[in-house]
Parts: sequence; C-alpha cells; structure tokens
Amino acid sequence: MTPPFAHLRVLEVAGDIAGPYAGKLFADAGADVVKVESAGGDPLRRSTACGAEIIGDAALFQYLNASKRSVQCDESELLRLAAGADVVIVDRGVDDGRLEQIRAAARGAAVVSVTPFGRIGPWADAPATEFTLQAACGSTFGRGYPEGRPLAAGGRLGEWIGGVFAAVTAAAYARRARNSGIGEFIDLSLFEAMIITMGGLGVLTAQITGPGATSAMPPRHLELPSIVQTADGYVGFCTITGQQFQDFLVLIEKFDWLDDQELHLLPGRVRRRDEFNAAVLEWTCKRTTAEVIEAASAMRIPVAPIGSPDTVTDLEQFVERGVFVQNPAGFVQPRPPYQIEGTSFPERTAAPALGEHTGTVTWEPRTRAAGTPIGAPLSDLRVMDLTAFWAGPSATFVLAALGADVIKLEGVKRPDGMRFAGGKPPTEENWWETGSIFLAVNADKRGLTLELGNARGQDLARRLVAECDIVIENFSPRVMANLGLANDVVAEANPAALLVRMPAFGLDGPWRDRVGFAQTMEQVSGMAWLTGERDGAPVIPRGACDPIAGLHAAFAVMASLEQRERTGRGGLVEVTMVEAALNCAAQMVIEHSAYGAQLSRDGNRGPVASPQGVYRCQGEEQWVAIAVATDDNWIALCDAIGDESLSSDPALASAAGRRAAADRVDAVIDAWTSRQNPAAVAQVLRDAGIPAAEVAVARDLIDNPQLQARGFLERVPHPVVGNLLMPSMPLQLGDNNSGPWLKRGAPTMGQHNADVLSGVLGLDEAEIADLATEGVIASRPVGL
Repeated sequence: MTPPFAHLRVLEVAGDIAGPYAGKLFADAGADVVKVESAGGDPLRRSTACGAEIIGDAALFQYLNASKRSVQCDESELLRLAAGADVVIVDRGVDDGRLEQIRAAARGAAVVSVTPFGRIGPWADAPATEFTLQAACGSTFGRGYPEGRPLAAGGRLGEWIGGVFAAVTAAAYARRARNSGIGEFIDLSLFEAMIITMGGLGVLTAQITGPGATSAMPPRHLELPSIVQTADGYVGFCTITGQQFQDFLVLIEKFDWLDDQELHLLPGRVRRRDEFNAAVLEWTCKRTTAEVIEAASAMRIPVAPIGSPDTVTDLEQFVERGVFVQNPAGFVQPRPPYQIEGTSFPERTAAPALGEHTGTVTWEPRTRAAGTPIGAPLSDLRVMDLTAFWAGPSATFVLAALGADVIKLEGVKRPDGMRFAGGKPPTEENWWETGSIFLAVNADKRGLTLELGNARGQDLARRLVAECDIVIENFSPRVMANLGLANDVVAEANPAALLVRMPAFGLDGPWRDRVGFAQTMEQVSGMAWLTGERDGAPVIPRGACDPIAGLHAAFAVMASLEQRERTGRGGLVEVTMVEAALNCAAQMVIEHSAYGAQLSRDGNRGPVASPQGVYRCQGEEQWVAIAVATDDNWIALCDAIGDESLSSDPALASAAGRRAAADRVDAVIDAWTSRQNPAAVAQVLRDAGIPAAEVAVARDLIDNPQLQARGFLERVPHPVVGNLLMPSMPLQLGDNNSGPWLKRGAPTMGQHNADVLSGVLGLDEAEIADLATEGVIASRPVGL
C-alpha cells in the first residue's frame, strides 16, 4: 500500500497555478514536496477569484499546496536542497542565472522550468497571462458567434494543463535519472502546451486542406446543439456522430427535419441557428433538466446537467463515487482523478504556513552512479493502445514521444473515428488518412488492425497483451469485456501488465454506462459555467477536456510504473475523464465551499487583470487581447493610449476602480486599437511590460517567430498527406536532447500489420496473408 512516489523528493520553486499543480500531483502520490518561498510567499496565498476577504491563506493555495512543506532560505540552502532532489520545478520567478546554479547543484535530477513562452526565443521574456496566451495560441479566435467578439475560455485552463505536462515529463526523466544517473533540464512552454490542447491544432488542418480551401463555417461559432435552457436550469447536449444528431431530432420531436440535409451539417445549423435554437428551446423549456436527461440518456444521446458552484458536488455520480473530499482546511475539493489497484493515496495534510518547515528538511545529496544516457526515458516500455478519438490518444502520444513503443490497435470495421474528422472530403483518395487531430496525436506510433469481433482477432489481441507493459483504452466500461479483454483476461494473459482504463464517468456509479465526450465533461464539470457572456448561456471551452484527461492518464501511468517496479505486479489503473476535468475546474467548487462564492462567466473579463478584453483593430476580423495585470501596467497603458481622461482619474488607479468602470475603460481602449494593426499594438504594449497578444488564427501559427525559434513545429513525412509541419511536444531539453520529438508520422491504417504480427507475435507470411483474407486485418476501413 506504499504510495507510488513515496521515495521521490520534489523541490518546488514556483508559485501561482502551473508549477504548484505539478507539485500537487507528486504530493498526492506520496512524494516529499518542499516548496521554497520568498519573503512575500506564493502570490496565491492572498488571491481569490471571487474577491473574498482572506483570513489566513486563500483556499486555492491550500488546495494546490496541501501535503507539502514550506521553507524560506538563502541561496546556499536552496542549492543544498536541489542537490538532494529528484525533481526540481521552477517558474519564471527564477531567472536564468539562478536556474543555472540550481541545475548545477541538481545534476542527476529532472529540472523542469514552466514559463509562458519557454526560456529561448524572441518572446521568452514577453509579459503574458493565461488570457493573452489563449489569444496567441489560436484558442480564442474561434469561440463565440460571428457578430460578437472572440471569447476566451474561463478558468485559466492552460495553466492547469501546463502543470500536468510538467509533472508527466518530470516523472519520466526522474525515472531515467534513477536508472542511469543522467539528469535532464526540461524547458516547458505554456504557449506551446496550449496550442496542443486548446485550439492550435488548426495549424495542421490548414496544411492538409490547402491554402485555397474555403470553409462553410464562419470564423466563430458555437456547437449546436450544446447548452440550452430547461424549465428549471440548463442542460448540455453533444452530438458527435450523424446518428446521435438524428436521434436528437427524434428526441425534440422534429421529425420533419430528419431529411433536412442542411441541418445535418454544423455549418447549416449555424446559418439557421435562430430557427434551430427556437425549436430546441420549445421542447426543453417545457421539461425539467432531470426529465431531459432521462429522455436523452435512454436514447444514448450524450447529455449532462451543467455543473455550477452550488450543484456540481451534489450530482449523484460524484456522491456515490466519493469524488469530492474534505481539504484539511475545511472546504470541499475533488480527489485525484485516478485510482491504482493495490495502492492508496497518503492522508492529506494541511498546506504549510509560510516558511513553516525552514531548517527542518534534512535531505542528503542524492548519490547516483555516473552513467551514460540510455535514450528516451520510456524506451524500455511497450504499449498496447486501444484508444480512439482525442483523450486516449493524447495519453499515448505523450508516452510515444517519451520513447515508448506504442502499438495503436484499430478495428477493421470501426477504426479510430478521428480518422474521418478535420481532413479532406470523402471524394479524395485515402481521405480517411487525413484527419488532422488523428495525425496530430498518433505520431510516433505503430499501426495494427485487428477485428476484435472475430475469435482469431481476440486471440491475437490476448497474445499481444502478453508482450506489452501497458494496455490502455478509453471505451465505455462494458466494451472491453465484449472484445474479450475483460480485466481478468488481461491479468491472466500478463500479470505484469498495467491495464489503464479511461471511462467518461467511471467504472461504477449510476452514470457508468452514459455516453460522454469532451463537450459533456466541460458541461458537467463547471468549465462551461465559467465561459461565456455574463447574460448568456454557458459555453463549452471546446476540446480541452480530451487532452486534460489524456495528460492525467499519462501521469497515472508514471505513478503506476513506480509501483510495478517495486512489486513486479501490474493491475488496474482507472483514470476518469470527468474527474480530470473537475481537478482543473476546482477553483469554482473550492471558493464556493470556502467563501460561499458563486463564480460565473463574465465575457472576457476576469479576476487576474483589469482591464482585460479582446479589442477590435483595423481590418476585418482583426483583434488584440490586452490584460492589465498590475497598477504599473495601467500607467503604461495610459501612456501608450495618451488619453488624459484615463490617466488623470484617481478612481481608475486601482484594479477595483477599473472593474467598476470597465465599460467606460473598454470603450476608450477600443477607440485606440480600432485605428491600428493588432500585431503592432501587441508589440508596443509588450515592450511596455503589458501582457498583450494578437488574437491569432490557428492556421497562421505556422509563421509564428517564437515557434520557429524553438522548433515546435516539426516536419514529419506521411505517405498520404506528405511532409507536414506538425505540433510536437511543448518542451525543449537541455544538454541531452537527441533531436526532434517526432520520429515518424501517424500510421496509415494497418501500416505496421506485418511488422507487429511477425516481429512481436512471431507469425509467418502465410499466416498474415490468411488473416487478411479472413478480414481480421486490413489496410482500409470496411466499405471504403
């Protein structure tokens, strides 16, 4: 029952959300996490989103820093602690000179730096907030309706995402360091992490469809159907497949629309959204949320209540599974989003007072045998990847990038559905090989087809389990047994294998068999509640939950590997998609429990900066995002605008005063930006120390100078779509970087059938040919 990381020492020299969330993930799994704080302490000690008066430390700080120790120390003591650490986490508060000293002291450890743009490149020192990073990464531009302003996602999701990326990679390189004596420096860019997870993958879509391609979709739109009113609140729908949309029309009794081909495509629904929304509301507003959910669930239409600060903790699925637990400070918080068979999480202790453990940390320097690099940190592992769509493949993408041999297994009759989305039309040859998200999250994997509805296919799958360290899937809970791969079957085939399961809502509970996609998780978790206009319905952030779930699954893999290496046994690892989302949306629940606050959406305004907004610039669909995070930023903005009505008004000297006059302030800024180019405005403001960014269209990221300087977009060959610039990992490595992250493109369907069946399972050519004849393996989907 020893916690997975009980042997690990983590030194955290970071504040705010991203770095401390990485530290929290380690602390939850049993690591000894020591937080080094300056005289003023982590800024989150005295910060809330709701503006509540703080007695002691703020609730979000206590959530992120429970079970850690806090020290205040001079540089010599800091370096002594670094010498005893296995993992060191730093942020932009640690300058390059100090970082070099820490790296030298922590030789043989995994040192990860989490900063807005990374440590190198022309934007390395540029001021930024989550809000301006969302604008720069391609997320903000496409959210909202065409007649309105682009809309940022609420909740600072990119910072939580950056924290998970930091924890996964630090755990992987700490594992390698323990086995080889070779440490690593990991330079993580939040900007790049957000491109991968929050809307920037359109940079790949544009290359696939070509410069002359036109879209029937306006530059901004919301999903239809999505979140709508009911008789007593809101409910959220998600219709990913054509069948789900047909069923939805039956649900709302619009039988006359079943043959309306325009409405069966999202662009048509967007064009006719007033008519469509009116019909939906006519049906939903006559029914309670519970009645709508019961009817939709019976038809297996993805549906969910909309989580809000005062409702999400009482949802029956979360109550039955014990998802929400007490923080030692007395408020409610979500538990870690994964469970590992045969282990337990340590009892949570209260977040430390500032400097509470100064002088008590007795870490001795780690002594590691000098060695040579042993390659990528997971190069000794083989993964059987049964995942599909975006969440599961995001997990295995990270494992593959870190060196694991990932064998992606697809059905002949039902391959990964992401092959058919975001690419070329069905009139093109091999069009199923052009799906942009499929290409983005399946690079570096080997592709195998096996029809698991066939007895021979199931037998081969069980034989492959015996050759793998990890089996990972993200089906609904009942599917694995139907495929002949129930938990006990996997355990019998390979007792040392880790079976990682990624259900939407969990392997048990009243919602166990409900269908759920990322949009559903964003609706139920509260992410949507924090996104949208103040007087409008909640809006889903769109997609972030998929990679959030995948990254937490990758971290759970790293934790469960630690247990396996101690015991020699595998076992079940459950990583629940909605619980990963709840952890990254935790502030809403925490501040409601601690302060009675009802955090909600407020357009592009937010608690971190004021003014904060997206402002119109010269030209069609040209916008700039500005976040005045400090009073000094405000003085600099007034100087840039040159408007005395702002600079001379004492009521605007404080953030509270500016929030009270937000409409007036925004009007002045709009008048100034509307006469200028957005890139020029952003550059002028950044030079003055103000976080600002052009609101980027994802396709234009290909020309971004920061990404070019860091080599984030890597040219990868593919036999169907050609040599594309692909988003890679949001990391630069230090002295041991062996080259690009992406060694090969995503596999075509069944591309490595012979390679895997002969090289791993020992089949000969005749046996492989017989499997193809029988339809157990194939190189194209059935019927195409």
